[in-house]
Amino acid sequence: MRIAANRREVLGGLGLTGLGLATPAFAALPGDADLVVRNARVHTVDDRQPRATAFAVADGRFVAVGDDDAAMAFAGKRTQVIDAKGQAVVPGFIDCHNHAVGEVLLYEVIVGNPFDVEFFTIQSIIDKLQARAATTPPGQWVEGFFFDDTKISDKRALTKADLDRVSTTHPVMVLHRGGHTAYYNSLAFALAGVTDATPNPPGGTFDRDASGKLNGRVTDNATEVIDKAGTRPVLTPAQTQQRGRDGAAYMSKAYARYGLTSVHHQGGDFAALQAIRARGDLLHRVSYESTGPMLDAMIANGIKTGFGDDWIRFGATFEHMVDGSFSERTMAMSVPFPGSNPPYYGNVAQSQEALNAWVEKVHRAGIQVNCHANGDVAIGMALTAYERAQKLYPVADPRFKITHCTLVNDDLVRRIKAVGAIPAPFTSYAYYNSDKFGFYGEDLMQGAMAFRSFLDAGIPVCAGSDFYPGPFAPMMAMQGMVTRTGWDGQTWGANQRITAAQALRVSTLNGAHASFEEAGKGSITTGKLADFVMLSDDPLGVAHDKIKDIKVVRTVTGGRTVYQA
Repeated sequence: MRIAANRREVLGGLGLTGLGLATPAFAALPGDADLVVRNARVHTVDDRQPRATAFAVADGRFVAVGDDDAAMAFAGKRTQVIDAKGQAVVPGFIDCHNHAVGEVLLYEVIVGNPFDVEFFTIQSIIDKLQARAATTPPGQWVEGFFFDDTKISDKRALTKADLDRVSTTHPVMVLHRGGHTAYYNSLAFALAGVTDATPNPPGGTFDRDASGKLNGRVTDNATEVIDKAGTRPVLTPAQTQQRGRDGAAYMSKAYARYGLTSVHHQGGDFAALQAIRARGDLLHRVSYESTGPMLDAMIANGIKTGFGDDWIRFGATFEHMVDGSFSERTMAMSVPFPGSNPPYYGNVAQSQEALNAWVEKVHRAGIQVNCHANGDVAIGMALTAYERAQKLYPVADPRFKITHCTLVNDDLVRRIKAVGAIPAPFTSYAYYNSDKFGFYGEDLMQGAMAFRSFLDAGIPVCAGSDFYPGPFAPMMAMQGMVTRTGWDGQTWGANQRITAAQALRVSTLNGAHASFEEAGKGSITTGKLADFVMLSDDPLGVAHDKIKDIKVVRTVTGGRTVYQA
């Protein structure tokens, strides 16, 4: 559906076109260019002109794309001219699912590598947490983040006993980077009143060892029971605001360093984003995906998807949870997890009736619906809710998002196509998380992260790293989509491989399409926003297993260099 009119129509109707938010004119005259890039290998991702050697930029938009002479015709005395020296240039990358956890990275205990494959010992985790406990008042939480259970050199599970070594006077939690499981010490369980005899709540589990005793691992909805216990530091409003601004600026720099020029934010500090924009530190464009009070306020005040401008706008909703995690093996499947005894089918987060009601409410409000659904059962539930909402309130081109949309079959692909949904599967997982694919087996992996199936069906699948669960490096993501081979040399689901050119489109133009912005960005096209990345090598030309090694040389957003190596 065309959820919002174009920006001029929206802002003009609200009397805001005089506030610097009006759509700029695209026309430019010779000598007007602010920037010209020449002598480049430009992959435009525009089917009308797939390749170019140069382009010109004025007022933040491409005004000419073609050969060197055509671009240089727009150069004048004040024009910056960049000789790319044959380097590859591509549209700015777009990440359609990302948790911008800058505050965590800056202020919390990080027990894993957020950005790449790296192994750690359990003792190193204990040491880091003990250091934090030494400066934390008894009774307050000591917490670690970015733990990955398959990146532990000990080759065993983290346990309650391990975390008891951190402290017996602090509740201790280590959060898996996937976000759906956490590990706790004995005091945390005691403060929450959870014992070996406590039953599992709906949509979650208190995991136990072979003797029936709590082993420390807790999944999905059950974590809410424990997280309510204990106390945490209380920050002043000024401290909270400062941390929000620091975290937002940190993440924007990180995105620029990796070539991301647009990111779909899963909630977060909206005021902080506006603050860093005002001071010039917002280096990427934000599609803000709302939840909770923010989403309620949007519905109550008639604010629809698309409201905002080219830098910050309201996008789809925050991922509405339907099931658990792929990487942590809790997603809702129609078959039991291989080797589980008793048979375990994963966690469903809510009933079909509750999901139906939520989807209908959001859809009727003119807000793009977005559901987190990993397993085939959960994807089917999301589609049932989407189909129902569309039948009750038909809208052309709804572009319902299915975040992750991990495990599909032919019937689900057919339904996704029919209802006009947009899958946003994991991208870096094929490389980063290949050590988890064995938990599922080859048969299931042939239908997982099914980029080939989606493209063959004519579905404009987009790229969603799901940072912090997965690294957001676009080159790592592209290599995974193209090879389906992980860091460990293992290949899974090779039938889902796509070409490098297709992976580039998924990571750029399809991302713009997912947020109704394909007319304004996502390709190097005259009139579009001048977001582009210069690379050290050509991802469409190098050996497929070398794509991840390509470095970002320069990132440009709106004609402004926001990162340079």
